[in-house]
Amino acid sequence: MKDLYGSSILFFYFLKWPYSFGYPILYMNGLNQNDILNLLWFLCLALIAKDFIGMWKNKKTKN
Repeated sequence: MKDLYGSSILFFYFLKWPYSFGYPILYMNGLNQNDILNLLWFLCLALIAKDFIGMWKNKKTKN
């Protein structure tokens, strides 16, 4: 279980940006509807939003 957790962290750390931009492009070019890929895309967007909120809070507390 610990290996699965570690691999998922690495996957989302390195692939959240390419996946968040690449999946909508594939979807517009004929990719069929897939609930699992949609869930992963929303998860990547949530992680990106979490990163921006964390950066904003850190920047706000330093000033």
